Amino acid sequence: MKKARTFLLMVGGLLAGLNGFCEGKDGLAMEIHKRIITIDTHCDTPMGLLRGDLDVGKKNKAPGSLVDFPRMEEGGLDAIFFAAFTSQRQRTEENTQKAYELANQMIELTYEACKKYNNMAEVATTPEDVIRLEKEGKRAIYIGMENGFPVGQELDRVEEFYNKGVRYITLCHSSNNDICDSSTDRKGPEFGGLSPFGKKVVKEMNRLGMLVDVSHISDKSFYDVIELSEVPVFASHSSVRAIANHKRNMTDDMIKTLAKNGGVIQICLLDDYIKDPDTTTVRYQKEQELRKVFNTSFAKMSEEEQAVVRKQWRQLDEKYPKHLPIVADCVDHIDHVKNLVGIDYVGIGSDFDGGGGLADCADVSQMPNITAEMLKRGYTEEEIAKVWGGNFLRVFAEVIENKQ
Repeated sequence: MKKARTFLLMVGGLLAGLNGFCEGKDGLAMEIHKRIITIDTHCDTPMGLLRGDLDVGKKNKAPGSLVDFPRMEEGGLDAIFFAAFTSQRQRTEENTQKAYELANQMIELTYEACKKYNNMAEVATTPEDVIRLEKEGKRAIYIGMENGFPVGQELDRVEEFYNKGVRYITLCHSSNNDICDSSTDRKGPEFGGLSPFGKKVVKEMNRLGMLVDVSHISDKSFYDVIELSEVPVFASHSSVRAIANHKRNMTDDMIKTLAKNGGVIQICLLDDYIKDPDTTTVRYQKEQELRKVFNTSFAKMSEEEQAVVRKQWRQLDEKYPKHLPIVADCVDHIDHVKNLVGIDYVGIGSDFDGGGGLADCADVSQMPNITAEMLKRGYTEEEIAKVWGGNFLRVFAEVIENKQ
């Protein structure tokens, strides 16, 4: 407890020391990244590790992979959360076990990658780790779990995953699970928010000092979490619904409620969460056809059939490339949160390797472009430091400090 309070004071002191340091000195985005702590709270890079076609110790080329240790260093990114993602399937005992095994594989592969390149990166589990590793010239790789599906209905698995280094759980993904309703389940709500089991999960996460991630969950699930949680919660990769009208994004009332809770919304760089899509294009129509396959039958396919669909998606990208939003569109979301509730409640969660990416921030090496845009708009270095890590680290430390 005392250690966590000391950390909060240290972060506060760091931000205060930066106040006004760079005002009027536009063009110093990379220099700022070298001075501050920078954190991306969500990427799906472990899927590449699972496929076996990604070496995170070497510089890769987009679009095949958007995150690796050399490009993190190139972009001045100190820390990132590798998400152990499992898609939602029918909630049978067999499917739950498969998801549990997949999540464990991705966690193990993350440890193996950091061990292989221990001169470049290390698995981190505490807020203090990123500060220590930054001084050592290493990247801090935190572990999150996207979708509570691997937990099934076994509450003790929450602590099991925590003991393996998982520091947040995104309660659900694109469909309802045993924990809560999703924002995008085509069948609609099942529990009317958190399930009775889901309430136990949130309480257990509070007890352990594990971050509760409210991205992907339904609006009612969100309000249930806020009412139940005794510590701040966060959205690891969500954006502003008032700008991009997607159910995955947060309404102004949700953002105000999150701020009142002391939490933080980490703006996601996925195109449809940043800007409403142009529904008149051929690309959009073709994409909707493929999305129907993903939403209705993909989970039931064999691995070979899924590989065919993924190939079709790659061919779609080649034939009808997307016209992606730009960094300025992303910073509009940061502006909105700042103007709505203040600078203390917004951060960045890219969703790289899971669909995230902008025309001028196409991989992790280009993240200083976001900082450059904030500088153009008059953000001080203190404000930029809060967005890039200070706000999230405050929440992270508070969750640990108040664990039971």
